[in-house]
Amino acid sequence: MPVDFSVKPTLTGERVILRPFVDEDLAAFQVALADPEVVRLTGGPPEPLDPNRLRAWYGTRNSQTDRLDLAVVDKATGACVGEVVLNEWDGHNRNCNFRTLIGPAGRNRGLGTEAVRLIVGYGFEQLGLHRISLEVFAFNPRARRAYEKVGFVAEGTLRQVLRDGDHWVDATVMSMLASEWAAHRGHPEG
Repeated sequence: MPVDFSVKPTLTGERVILRPFVDEDLAAFQVALADPEVVRLTGGPPEPLDPNRLRAWYGTRNSQTDRLDLAVVDKATGACVGEVVLNEWDGHNRNCNFRTLIGPAGRNRGLGTEAVRLIVGYGFEQLGLHRISLEVFAFNPRARRAYEKVGFVAEGTLRQVLRDGDHWVDATVMSMLASEWAAHRGHPEG
């Protein structure tokens, strides 16, 4: 099954909708990427991002053919609260990296977990991926727990990959295989 990242689907869950970006999403990302917790948890740059750079970045996500970037929309409010991304495509091995960003407006309500489940399911079931992997920093147990709830398995530790103030932080490499997804469909615990 060939992977077609040029298709930007809309995926609907109980609490979130994943969809291509629209111009109005830029305001949500300006807020999210200015949030100190988001910057820290994603390992982002400590200085604010230039609005023109943000506009250029998000304005080109829908035209990318080597990756899939989708906005995470809270169904209850209609507001964009983050993004999910399948990137770093390895076509020969049918592997992809996954990353997500959930801003302050989307936290602590299960939106991130559902968004992960939707995009990972799409990756395995529609794109024919064999493996999806990610890295999560040691100081982000909330994200790690969301990944574990969906079925990602810890593979190992990348030691001291991020400088956090005066300290170094490890990252855990996690992955899920198509066979694991087929067995639990993103609900490994029951």
